[in-house]
Amino acid sequence: MSVLVFDGDCGFCTTCVHVMGRLHLRADRVIAWQHADLDALGLAPEQCRQAVQWIGSDGKHASGHLAVAELLRANGPWRPLGALLRAPGLSFLAARAYTWIADHRMSLPGGTPACRTPTEQAPCDLEGPTPTDE
Repeated sequence: MSVLVFDGDCGFCTTCVHVMGRLHLRADRVIAWQHADLDALGLAPEQCRQAVQWIGSDGKHASGHLAVAELLRANGPWRPLGALLRAPGLSFLAARAYTWIADHRMSLPGGTPACRTPTEQAPCDLEGPTPTDE
């Protein structure tokens, strides 16, 4: 069973999941990491905060642009694009693009203040317990 794990608190990420459906991109299960049994999936919260995660039906994990590539490769007509995202040279560019998008997701369509990365948050947003205090 393939699983795509995304950030359910991020409006941009949630918008991307809705677009996946319109593009007929499927995983057996698509779940926000905040509602997933991360231990059962072999994931840590920090991994999920940093990037989208893919667990293939073969049990292999992929993160970030490689997770997107695996999602594409698992979906018929999208397979060639997924293979391109993994190709030497192009994979480097895809990783850079993924990082740029992740770093700017708050200002992209569907983005909300919850999409901010920890370095973008104002000091008042950091008051109280942080994920590392748990």
